[in-house]
Amino acid sequence: MQLETIRQSLASLIDPDTGKDYLSSKNVKNLRFEGGVVSLELVLGYPAQSQFPAREEQVKQALLGVAGVSAVNVKVSSEIVAHSVARGIPLQKGIKNIIAVASGKGGVGKSTTSANLALALAAEGAKVGLLDADIYGPSQPTMMGVADQHPESIDNKYIKPIEKYGVLNMSIGFLIDPEQPMVWRGPMVTQALTQLLNDTLWGDLDYLVIDLPPGTGDIQLTLSQKVPVTGAVIVTTPQDIALLDARKGLKMFEKVGVPILGIVENMSMHVCSSCGHIEPIFGQGGGQKMGAEYGTELIGQLPLDLSIRLNVDAGKPTVVAEPDGEIAAIYKAIARKVAVKVAAKSQDFSSKFPKIVIQNT
Repeated sequence: MQLETIRQSLASLIDPDTGKDYLSSKNVKNLRFEGGVVSLELVLGYPAQSQFPAREEQVKQALLGVAGVSAVNVKVSSEIVAHSVARGIPLQKGIKNIIAVASGKGGVGKSTTSANLALALAAEGAKVGLLDADIYGPSQPTMMGVADQHPESIDNKYIKPIEKYGVLNMSIGFLIDPEQPMVWRGPMVTQALTQLLNDTLWGDLDYLVIDLPPGTGDIQLTLSQKVPVTGAVIVTTPQDIALLDARKGLKMFEKVGVPILGIVENMSMHVCSSCGHIEPIFGQGGGQKMGAEYGTELIGQLPLDLSIRLNVDAGKPTVVAEPDGEIAAIYKAIARKVAVKVAAKSQDFSSKFPKIVIQNT
């Protein structure tokens, strides 16, 4: 009877990131009650290391209010699993989930968002890789502070990614002269992308974040049709012109069956560094309106802030440059929302199925 009361108390506790209770979400494991002491494991389906102390306290405070409970032992952790993709493409070996970050046009902060999203997922406890898929204009080596490094190959076939800030990085920018323009046609570009993805020794990753070039061309189509993308994040600004192009990117993913995980709105407002005056230079409400039109969520709004640009130019994105700052907190909240959206998708069980081999006998 006492255990049932404890269960009812847990059923009333809401996860702030998912909006669902821990019990129905099956986050509660190994629940025991002996001698007035409750012990349990709270296993989240997404990385949220920064939130572990708050979750532990949330559960303790609720259960200590139950009659007969004198102490509560809670262990909070995350367990990230592979999720199936809509088109039934087999998952990439060792990579549980692939997140594409896209925009309809350039200059909206997509690459900056990709870098900080990858770093935020890593900061929350996940194993993360970052693939720069912009063959014509790779910027991640500079943003991640590894532009002067070159990846190694052990067997002249597979390449070791470059690790920085706890994230594994791969980009065409590592393999070419930065002064050399990539005068390639579409088929060469898509072949380069698939090689970068398939010939990199990623190891075991919870998430691979792919920074796509702007637009809806060959690279985007190849990625969405041949690569097992779990979901896409659309980056835009509130400006009407940017939103027009962002809609095209969103509709492209819809057509090829890639779920939209959410919209990130950059440059939502400008905060004056002298007086603190807030002004929506590029308009306001665009991302919210677009999300409502297409049945997806605006998962984050970032200010037009000088420090964001200075940090990536210096090769140290905001999440690692100012990990306890307000902007890093926004990126971490976006990362948790993206991971929650991924966790809500159906799991991939293909690795558990036996392989069927047909032989002539």
